[in-house]
Amino acid sequence: MPTGSVKLHSIKKLGQDNHSYEVSDEGPAGSYINQAKETMVKENQEQPAIRVGFFQLFRFSTCKDVAMMIVGSFCAVLHGSAQPLMLLVFGLLTDTFIEYDIELNELRDDRKECVNNTIRWKRNYTIIQDPTQNMSCGILDIEHEMTMFAFYYVGIGVSVFLLGYLQISLWVTAAARQIQLIRKMYFSKVMRMEIGWFDCTSVGELNTRMSDDINKINDAIADQVAIFVQRFTTFVCGFCIGFVKGWKLTLVIIAVSPLIGVGAGLMALFVAKLTGMELQAYAKAGAVADEVLSSIRTVAAFGGEKKEVDRYDRNLVSAQRWGIRKGMIMGFFTGYMWLIIFLCYALAFWYGSTLVIDTEEYTPGTLLQVFFGVLVAAMNLGQASPCLESFAAGRGAATIIFETIDREPEIDCLSEAGYKLDRVKGDIEFHNVTFHYPSRPEVKILDQLSVAVKSGETTAFVGPSGAGKSTAIQLIQRFYDPKEGMVTLDGHDIKGLNIQWLRSLIGIVEQEPVLFATTIAENIRYGRPGVSMADIITAAKEANAYNFIMDLPQKFDTLVGEGGGQMSGGQKQRIAIARALVRNPRILLLDMATSALDNESEAIVQEALDKVRMGRTTISIAHRLSTIKNADVIVGFERGQAVERGKHNELLERKGVYFTLVTLQSQGDKALNEKARQMAEGGEPEPERLNLSRAGSYRASLSRASIRQRSRSQLSNLIPDSSVPVVGDLGPRAYSMSQEDKYKKSTPEEEKEEELVEPAPVARILKYNAPEWPYMVFGSLGAAVNGGVNPVYSLLFSQILATFSVTDPDAQRREINGICVFFVMVGVVSFFTQMLQGYAFAKSGELLTRRLRRIGFQAMLGQEIGWFDDHRNSPGALTTRLATDASQVQGATGSQIGMIVNSLTNIGVAVIMSFYFSWKLTLLILCFLPFIALSGGFQAKMLTGFAKQDKQAMESAGQQISGEALNNIRTIAGLGKERSFVEMYEAHLTAPYQAALKKANVYGACYGFAQCVVFLTNGASFRFGGYLVEQEGLHFSLVFRVISAIVTSGTALGRASSYTPDYAKAKISAARFFQLLDRVPSISVYSNRGEKWDNFQGNLDFIECKFTYPTRPDIQVLNGLNVSVKPGQTLAFVGSSGCGKSTSVQLLERFYDPDHGKVLIDGHESTRVNVPFLRSKIGIVSQEPVLFDCSIAENIKYGDNLREIGMNEVISAAKKAQLHDFVMSLPEKYDTNVGSQGSQLSRGQKQRIAIARAIIRDPKILLLDEATSALDTESEKTVQEALDKAREGRTCIVIAHRLSTIQNSDIIAVMSRGFVIEKGTHDQLMALNGAYYKLVTTGAPIS
Repeated sequence: MPTGSVKLHSIKKLGQDNHSYEVSDEGPAGSYINQAKETMVKENQEQPAIRVGFFQLFRFSTCKDVAMMIVGSFCAVLHGSAQPLMLLVFGLLTDTFIEYDIELNELRDDRKECVNNTIRWKRNYTIIQDPTQNMSCGILDIEHEMTMFAFYYVGIGVSVFLLGYLQISLWVTAAARQIQLIRKMYFSKVMRMEIGWFDCTSVGELNTRMSDDINKINDAIADQVAIFVQRFTTFVCGFCIGFVKGWKLTLVIIAVSPLIGVGAGLMALFVAKLTGMELQAYAKAGAVADEVLSSIRTVAAFGGEKKEVDRYDRNLVSAQRWGIRKGMIMGFFTGYMWLIIFLCYALAFWYGSTLVIDTEEYTPGTLLQVFFGVLVAAMNLGQASPCLESFAAGRGAATIIFETIDREPEIDCLSEAGYKLDRVKGDIEFHNVTFHYPSRPEVKILDQLSVAVKSGETTAFVGPSGAGKSTAIQLIQRFYDPKEGMVTLDGHDIKGLNIQWLRSLIGIVEQEPVLFATTIAENIRYGRPGVSMADIITAAKEANAYNFIMDLPQKFDTLVGEGGGQMSGGQKQRIAIARALVRNPRILLLDMATSALDNESEAIVQEALDKVRMGRTTISIAHRLSTIKNADVIVGFERGQAVERGKHNELLERKGVYFTLVTLQSQGDKALNEKARQMAEGGEPEPERLNLSRAGSYRASLSRASIRQRSRSQLSNLIPDSSVPVVGDLGPRAYSMSQEDKYKKSTPEEEKEEELVEPAPVARILKYNAPEWPYMVFGSLGAAVNGGVNPVYSLLFSQILATFSVTDPDAQRREINGICVFFVMVGVVSFFTQMLQGYAFAKSGELLTRRLRRIGFQAMLGQEIGWFDDHRNSPGALTTRLATDASQVQGATGSQIGMIVNSLTNIGVAVIMSFYFSWKLTLLILCFLPFIALSGGFQAKMLTGFAKQDKQAMESAGQQISGEALNNIRTIAGLGKERSFVEMYEAHLTAPYQAALKKANVYGACYGFAQCVVFLTNGASFRFGGYLVEQEGLHFSLVFRVISAIVTSGTALGRASSYTPDYAKAKISAARFFQLLDRVPSISVYSNRGEKWDNFQGNLDFIECKFTYPTRPDIQVLNGLNVSVKPGQTLAFVGSSGCGKSTSVQLLERFYDPDHGKVLIDGHESTRVNVPFLRSKIGIVSQEPVLFDCSIAENIKYGDNLREIGMNEVISAAKKAQLHDFVMSLPEKYDTNVGSQGSQLSRGQKQRIAIARAIIRDPKILLLDEATSALDTESEKTVQEALDKAREGRTCIVIAHRLSTIQNSDIIAVMSRGFVIEKGTHDQLMALNGAYYKLVTTGAPIS
């Protein structure tokens, strides 16, 4: 390729081969990018989300897989035709029974006898010709016939077992094999992608794709396909039987079926709509909860808990109303469906019986075949539809994954192409390089950069953040290709060199070295494959790491932990250097290699680096001058160009970029020296403020986190190497960040532990539902009646069969009509009972939900403030808990009870009925009952899919490696270790893959068993039934009655049992709720315990208070605070941020209690005082006042929640707060809504409302926490006047940053590090000449 032209092969936009853009020197540089962007935008608009056809999902199948899938589908087709086939047998069997019964009826007539297998009149009755003449008799050996049918059944059952086993296990196995391949291909492709691709794709997204999306594909190509084929076949065969055996009846039934479809559709529509309305209604209440929980401190300070609970409860009413409506609608539609189904039965049997009796077109068996054929077909069509959803999901997921697999990386790190030079000198040169990151094409990082790096020299890159220093280093490693220009190594364009070989020449030490979760020796070995232990030890010695490694108990076999978490920064850095050295690189790149270290480690690491730089081409980026001074050449970068180069002294004379950096740093040194002296005198160091001037340039780098998480070096770059041991003070700070990271990593585990709650006992849940007992009783009655429907249906069904053997046509007609009327009645009854059940349980459930939400919210507001500091109890988490947990709990009461009652009556009635009609047959069938129930449950579970268990295994195996690899992709690319990670990943996949294959067999067997149980049951029971009919004269209809009653209720039982996951969830949700209710807050708001007294003075004493926040036990906030205020005095706290000023105020409000020491109020210890009483005497105005989303008047009234407040009082308070005139100028005056969090008002206005709110309380103690700091001068004056008025005659504590606001206070206390260092009046402190004096004279705001 000619140098200078750039080939940008655009990412193949999903599904379209848009040809790459070729850009040569001629085109203006920026134009094609816009063009590329426009095309991308256009295409994104045009493209559908699913661009993979269903059969393309199977593109990775081998011949063997295809064979397995074909055989599996064939089995599924056969299996699908088994059920309709069984109907044929069933029809014949019915005919046989009826014939036998007619024969018995005929022979019961005394005047007839059986001669030569025909029924004849006895000799003495010779009457006119009779139609029954020539009816055969005596041929029918019912037991023999039944044995034959039993064999049919068993035969079908066994073949169903085999076919079911084959269809499922073959498909699941084939899918497992394909998924295995897709996983491997996807991961290896991702590992080959160029780094620019990772900038545009988040690692989290890739991880979810590897787990969830591939699992979705798995769901779409595994058992679901087989099941879909099977059900679809059943649907087709069922209708075929219907049309072939009796088209008239089939058409009649089909004509009615739209009613059912319409019902189902409407139900879905209504439920969706009502759910939406319910959520919307709840959203209001949720917003209230969120608002209250977010501003819990204000609520607590003003004692508004009860008020808020009521406001929340008022908003719950409408949600409850919609919930009840939803229950009614669901009940109505379920009832409607049952009604239609029973009417359908009535119609089919009535019309069918006319066809059998009047026109004799059908035998009774045919009637059953047709009717059940159509019924089974319709049911299977319904059950096949969920499969389509998983197909669609799978295709959607495959779209992105297959596109990644098909994408050709722009810089393919595993390709063999490219030259390898024989000798490498190590000259690197940049020729007019222009570059921008693919993730942010609009920001030009390098702009016509030209730099030469001589071999064997050390070149230092310096310059402000964002000048392109690190980018230049990444181009040398060929993580990216420049958009224009080229980078050469010994005169060869590096694009022409083999990438793996090029990277093997380069050793890189980054600012944040990445170690892998293995041993130290292995980590060093990553530098070069197949390196001996001796080499590792040499490298470790060169890197100054040998000694500390030998001090560890396991020496080189010490595990460094996830991300090197067990090692200190300096140790990680030295291991990384050893890893770079083991490569014996020609080129060494040091990117801020020492910036994250404290002084001591820095010296050691620096020494190590100086040792190894000899004789290698070294490029070093650094911010600390000590590390740069002795470089051979210093190159100054600015805005993506190299603006100067030379030695330290030359550049100082030029007064350019380098000069400014140096001078800034030395100023910083002076300031720090100053600081150290102050510290010795006991002053308060403020590292943040001093370095602000410096930090400016680094601010920018924060926004570049995508390139490299620089943020941690923030603090450390700011500390130049000064002779003063300041670093002791800042060292921990540079580390606190990594501590925090460790903490972040460890939280998920902690959360998991937190989640393991014991499910709550149902009795306790029901106790909360007790007031609704009448609803529960009615609901249960309805459920009981609904449970009885199934057995009643089998009773009527068998009764119809019995009528077919009645010989007298008129009696037959009458009976059939009677039964059809019965069907209609059952339908109507079940319509009403379903509605009753739906409504009653919805009502009780919604009332329970509302009650729980209210109680839960109340319990939350009653917790002490420290509880809210825990990240698990953030307002978001708590509102979700109110929303979801409470509504899930109703799954354990109403509907669950309904389900249980329904199942019990169903089974109960069926069994009792069966025992009444034939106890022997019933006992036989009951043996099969457990299996039937199991199979019903299994089938329902099939619908939800079994794949979930396999997911865990897959994830635990692959996720660790893939997560580590993707997070540290730059390090891996730099070391050229992509291939070994791919191999590790593949090795880890084998175990779960083997498990999946085993599972396929088990799963297939279970499925086969579940399918064949019913066949076997029928076989056994009909055979025994035949025996009973023959030997004991049991009427044949009773055989049908018993069998159908128990078999249908058995499967229903199984289905019901599987709908109980909600139940388990509900119990756990309830348990979490009760955990909250049972938690005893350490500072209780709702209790009446504690002291109260009448003449409250406002005398405050803090005695030796020590305190740490519960969520940050390692940071001591107050450290022996001693200060006291007499009634009516004003105490002002001053001091820098974090010295404990606001904390002391919170102790006074009793948001927290001190860990040590005590707070006395009028001589009473604060922990013994009644909380609401204490808070009612305190008014608070804070820096960012929290207003609630209601009118101004209501916000002011919030000041005192214990009484009703008249408008006059509100107005007088507003006048005192200088607020009245402003309010009167608004159109709605005091009824103006302030918006959420007061967003409609300016800060000064909000502040004055807050002051009015504090005044209306008429507090004895007034706390002003930086009440004016956020205001401009004009509003500040107004607010300050208002505050001065408010302070009259009250004890007042002021926290302020502007000293002007506190000069006239009675006591001024200067705080530092949690205790008071000076106190007195303004004049006394000025005379002291101490910290306060300094603050006043420098006039600095104290931050």
